[in-house]
Amino acid sequence: MAGSLLGLSQDISLERILRVALERGYTAQGEMFSAADMAQLAEEVFPCRAELLSGGLEGENQERILRHLTAGCPLLLPYDEDSNHEPCRRRGFKAHWAVVSGVLLGLQASALCPACQEDGEISGLFRPGPASPPPSPEHVAEIYLLAKQGKSWRPQLWRYQQAHESNAQLTDFCPKRAGDGKVYVVPAGGVRAGLCGRTVLLYPSTTESPLAQLPPAVGQ
Repeated sequence: MAGSLLGLSQDISLERILRVALERGYTAQGEMFSAADMAQLAEEVFPCRAELLSGGLEGENQERILRHLTAGCPLLLPYDEDSNHEPCRRRGFKAHWAVVSGVLLGLQASALCPACQEDGEISGLFRPGPASPPPSPEHVAEIYLLAKQGKSWRPQLWRYQQAHESNAQLTDFCPKRAGDGKVYVVPAGGVRAGLCGRTVLLYPSTTESPLAQLPPAVGQ
C-alpha cells in the first residue's frame, strides 16, 4: 500500500515482498516485529529511502511526522489493532502495521492564512496553498491521521493521540501466538525493542527530505 503512494514506475508484488523478507530472515509467517527490519525491507524491494524514528509520535517526532505527511510521503506505523481496525491498547498482543498517508488539522479560525482555499464540497475544510506557512502549534486544536490497515476496506481518520498511545505501549509478545507451535521472528529485546515507539518514514529515492514549509490540510 505504501509503495503505491511513492509514485513508483513499476508495481512490486506482495509475493516478492514476502519472498525477500523470508530470505533475509525478517519473518517466518509474514509477521514483522522489527521496525528496523521493516525499514530495511522497504529499501530492498522499493526504490525508496526509509528513515526509522524512535521515541514515540510526540515531541520533535510529531513535527517531523506532520511535515513528512504534508510533503506527500507515507509512513508505516506499528500499533495494536482493535476489531474496527482503529488503534487500541493491548500491550502488543494485537500488533499490526498501518500505512499513514495524510493528516487533518483542526485549527482556530484566526490561524487560517489567506493562501488556504476552502474545499468546494465540504464547508469548513481548507486546503493549503503552495505559499501557506505551517500553523503554529498553539493554534492546532486537533490532529487526525489518515490511515489504512491491510484488512480494512477503506482509510480511516485516527486521533493522533490515540495512535501515539497505541504505538507507545507495544511491549509484549501475544501469549496465544507464543503457544501456537509456530515459529516467529522476534528481535533481541522482544516486541518492546522492535516496535514500541517506532515508526518508519518512506521517501521516494530521489527525495532527500520532505518539504519543510508546506502545511497539512486544515479544518476550521
